Amino acid sequence: MGSMFRIAAIPADGVGAEVVEAGRAVLDAVTGPGIELSWTEFDWGCDYYARTGRMMAEDGLEQLAGFDAIYFGAVGWPTVPDHVSLWGLRLAVCQGFDQWANIRPVRFLPGVTSPLRKADDTELDWIVVRENSEGEYAGLGGRNLAARGRGSEVAVQSSLFTESGCERIMRFAFDLARGRERRRLTSVTKSNAQQYGMVLWDEVFERVAADYPDVETDSCLVDAMAARFVLRPEDLSVVVASNLHADILSDLGSALTGSLGTAASANLNPERRFPSMFEPVHGSAPDIAGQGVANPIGAIGSAALMLEHLGFPDEAARVNRAVETVTAAGVLPRDLGGTATTKDVTSAVIDALG
Repeated sequence: MGSMFRIAAIPADGVGAEVVEAGRAVLDAVTGPGIELSWTEFDWGCDYYARTGRMMAEDGLEQLAGFDAIYFGAVGWPTVPDHVSLWGLRLAVCQGFDQWANIRPVRFLPGVTSPLRKADDTELDWIVVRENSEGEYAGLGGRNLAARGRGSEVAVQSSLFTESGCERIMRFAFDLARGRERRRLTSVTKSNAQQYGMVLWDEVFERVAADYPDVETDSCLVDAMAARFVLRPEDLSVVVASNLHADILSDLGSALTGSLGTAASANLNPERRFPSMFEPVHGSAPDIAGQGVANPIGAIGSAALMLEHLGFPDEAARVNRAVETVTAAGVLPRDLGGTATTKDVTSAVIDALG
């Protein structure tokens, strides 16, 4: 007897529609009698904003709450300020559903030229775990004193670090590290300059580490970590960092693999009180939207993360292997130096699934 899962698709803006379509085709191809996905698509995003003045329906979270997972494209368009589109849809879902753990694997694909020479002869593979509910993106602060005239305005943007928020993301990262071949967890900090929030982060990390004596740990300042991603990436297995630090570092990791277009991510509510959301890391790419040339690999990798979350690790592994088969065979989209269209890559991945 198979299982039926209800998936909400939110293609949103730009190339989001193209890569979500690609990912859905791969998911439909890999799911057999044991797994049935029932799709519902929502037309929220910047076009919806142009019509309604909102990025998503007013009761959007209520509409999404009953789904098993959310498959998301990309948000943003030149006609809508970025902070409006981001807070109005993607962050509204992440924060509304307490998707506090964001995981972003850094995968080096065969047949893809990395700007990192070390990648030619060194096995590289790590995961960035991002605190996804507070930190620098808590939305605390404000703009004041504009009434005093031009040049007088002051903006305060506060970071929020709670002991419980730090602890839960660190335990999540330790558990992840425990399941990997190399049991190592690196904490990213900036406590030399941020003497309150990041000192709390460091202290919580030290305390939690005592419960995981089987996991090797180290702590690294974020600026040194950026250099380490480039110079000593073979040291890395799992990296845990605050909302902003992990956002930046995971983009650096993706760039090192050859393109942001290959990067997958999962926004997880680990307690499963709410649906989790899966999305490629890349943006809506207005410059190539509608041309059929967007790289679908990030969206396909995110679909694999969704399968894993739903309890189908074997199917997830099949999708990832199919992607590797395709890149190794030289079927590469433009951002990876090839000429394959979105449909070419998607069809090749479906064929490689056998």
